[in-house]
Amino acid sequence: MTTIELRSRPRLRRGVRLTWDKTRETHVLLFPEGVLVPNKTAAAVLELCDGTATVAEITADLAQRYQGVQTQDVQDVLVRLEERRVVEWT
Repeated sequence: MTTIELRSRPRLRRGVRLTWDKTRETHVLLFPEGVLVPNKTAAAVLELCDGTATVAEITADLAQRYQGVQTQDVQDVLVRLEERRVVEWT
């Protein structure tokens, strides 16, 4: 398992795009190998993966919007996204 530090800066890999699917009424992650339908938690994290915000900043932003956000939960989501090869680090 990858260790993600609080100062790490995640971004979507080249060719990956998060968009809103009107038909499904949910976010979808489009990438060359296919489509992922992230849950609401993953979509909230992905929206903040711009390559400039750190994991700590992403966690703080989410904690302002949602109750009970834990750093470890955000890191776990990012590990899974990295394993799916949709997120990389700057």
